[in-house]
Amino acid sequence: MNFNEIGIKAFQEKRYEDAAKAFTEAIENNPDDAIGYVNFGNLLAAMNDAERAERFFQKAITIDESTATAYYGLANLYYNAERFVEAAKLYQKSIEHGIQGADAYYMLAKSFEKDEKQKLALPYMQRAAELAPGDLQIRLSYGILLCTLEMFDYAKTELEFVLEKDPKNADAHYNLGVLYAVSTDNTEAAMHHLKEAFTIEPKFDQAKYIYDMVSQRVN
Repeated sequence: MNFNEIGIKAFQEKRYEDAAKAFTEAIENNPDDAIGYVNFGNLLAAMNDAERAERFFQKAITIDESTATAYYGLANLYYNAERFVEAAKLYQKSIEHGIQGADAYYMLAKSFEKDEKQKLALPYMQRAAELAPGDLQIRLSYGILLCTLEMFDYAKTELEFVLEKDPKNADAHYNLGVLYAVSTDNTEAAMHHLKEAFTIEPKFDQAKYIYDMVSQRVN
């Protein structure tokens, strides 16, 4: 087991001091390997030391500009700092350099959404859903994005999938209720799902507000 592996194990077990020692050894033993810097950057990010984490990710990119995980780690820092335009560029870089899994596509889509560029977000959210079809957070976000773009038939499929797997998902109920309210004449279904949302989460005031609006329309 090398120092990076030892550090990752300690990191996963939240033994941060041991992880820091192992990653330091990894960097000292192989200063031209970008992965040690990425690992230390991830550790610092988990410890909310964003400033130092940024330097480690940037160092990794300087050593090897094809290190996808360095771009991804740096993108996460910028996303959390609400620097969404910069985050989007870095998530794209991580994808270009072959990062695995759905997360980068999902976070790229969320970055575009935060920058109010929903149409740009759509293909990346769709790709995230294709790569992780069982991830309910991704499928819910995809459904909500489709609603925002008024692609209601596709949105309905996504939201119903989430509720099939998680019947107590208040956000899915809320968005499906709003979908019925704005795109169909089925006020009964709209009220049912909105009521489910604030029954599951009693402080879901927006669901109550729209439920009242719909019920007034019926009466």
